Order: sequence, then structure tokens, then C-alpha cells
Amino acid sequence: MSTETQTPEETFNQHCVTPAGCKTIELLIEPRDTDLGGLSVRRVLPTRQRRMVGPWVFFDHMGPADFPAGEGINVRPHPHINLATVTYLFEGEILHRDSIGSYQPIRPGDVNLMVAGKGITHSERERPEVTESAHRLNGLQLWLALPEAFEEIEPAFYHYPDTDIPRVDVDGVPIRVIMGSAYGATSPVKVFADTLYVEAYLLAGQQIKVPVAQERAVYIAEGELVTAETRIPEHAMAVFSNVPDIVLTATRDSRIAIVGGESLGDRYMEWNFVSSRRERIEQAKIDWTTHAFPKVAGDEDEFIPLPE
Repeated sequence: MSTETQTPEETFNQHCVTPAGCKTIELLIEPRDTDLGGLSVRRVLPTRQRRMVGPWVFFDHMGPADFPAGEGINVRPHPHINLATVTYLFEGEILHRDSIGSYQPIRPGDVNLMVAGKGITHSERERPEVTESAHRLNGLQLWLALPEAFEEIEPAFYHYPDTDIPRVDVDGVPIRVIMGSAYGATSPVKVFADTLYVEAYLLAGQQIKVPVAQERAVYIAEGELVTAETRIPEHAMAVFSNVPDIVLTATRDSRIAIVGGESLGDRYMEWNFVSSRRERIEQAKIDWTTHAFPKVAGDEDEFIPLPE
């Protein structure tokens, strides 16, 4: 998704606290719902208190949203540099188009990885076959910072269907390893640094142990968890401290995403641009306003202007 302002956290309001007496949770982020044209979005990362978790610089929960016939997601072409977007849906469908010629509907369980590298333009809309009927959308979109050695690579697009993403069962908890390695499984999704992204669905009373990574966090898309006697409410992210053997317990049926990986150092962020170099972002802003970015194949007529 394209952000609405120059700095991605400005449009959104998050409440961040450090739970008193809890050595397991470093920060608890509770985002507020923001309506973007009929779509409820919660922006978890970045916040002023926490810019990144591992290589992850951006975390949006889209929906759940119910659209009447004739309406739906309609994000005009916009640019990215020096990052990769990862889209994963629980419900619904989004049509991805980009400036390297990709045309790909993403459906529940699929993983879309778009590598912006030195620069890419894309749009996110819905096919007429979807919008002609009432429908629902619910999913996550995350951005990965690319390591400095990969920031200016050629843009690329990778689509992994639902059947390619590993499934494991740990003590009765169904788990999908979306990126990286965890619970004895390794995802085929391309990574550029040590990256962790896991989805799980826990019934009330079930537990899950958080995989090992340099930095880790859990987001509650649905339900509620506790760890070390600290409650993690629905639609909140708990960023963990560096303690071993973190166990999460569901107090009600819960869908969660565990993310993390290696720290890549600081990144500058403005609008849809992420880079290790401030001057690179300034150049990208000039390139977008002067129409130097390539156009989206099949979606050339519209674009989102650079926010003032």
C-alpha cells in the first residue's frame, strides 16, 4: 500500500508502552484504526518509539473490510526504492501490476514478494470479477529493508502460491513458515538477510514457542495472547527483548504473525521510499515528480502524486 504522507507514521496513531515488570516484552504497540477510503488499516510499524524489527520497516494490517458490489481496493500506481514488499492475505484478493510487466492476483495463503531495488512502480486494485459482487478483504502487507549490498539491484517480482508455503504442526498448532526457517521447516520465499515471518492459528489454551532470531515480535491479527503474565491484546504488536524460551499462550482463539530477523541498521523513510542514504531518497522524490520512474504495464494513466 502507498502511504499518505511523507513519513509513514504521520497518518496513523499508535499507543506504545513498556509493560511494567515484564522482562519479556520490550515494547507493546497498539495501533489505532484508520479509515482509508472504506478500508480499515492499522499501521503497526514504523512508530516513533520503534522504527524496525529485524529487517522489517513497515507493517500494515488491512481490514477486515466488507465492500459492496462496485467498490474495493483501488491503489493507483506509486513508486518504491531499496525495499521489498510482502503481501499475504487471510481473505479476499488483490490484483498486483508493476513496471516490470507483472500481472498477478494474490489470493489467501499466497505470498507476493516485490523487490523494488533501484526502483519500481506498482498498483494494487481488484479484478472486475471480484468487484462485481460484495466481497471481503483481510490481510497483511509488510516492507523489508534490503541490505545495503542489495539496495540497488534490478527490480524483481516473485509469486509463491499457497501450496508452496510450508505447513507444520507443533503440539496441535498449525503453523505456516512464510519466510525464513522455523519449527524445522524452511520457506522457499527469497530472502536477502536473516528473516523470520511465521503465521499460526491457536485455539484458546494452546501455546507456541517463539523462534530464535536477533530481533522478534508478534502481531495479534485476531484474538489475544499472554506471555510472562502480560496480556497482548488483539491488533497489538509485542516487540520482545532478547530473552530465551519465550512462550505465548492464547486466551482465546487467535491468528498471529511472528516476525523478525537480523538488524540491518538505521534506515531513512519518506513516503514510499526506504534507503540507508538520505540523498538516495531525495533523488527518488525528484525522479517521481519528473516522471522518471517506469510506468505500470497496463495501468499507465493514473498515479499518486508525491505528498507535499
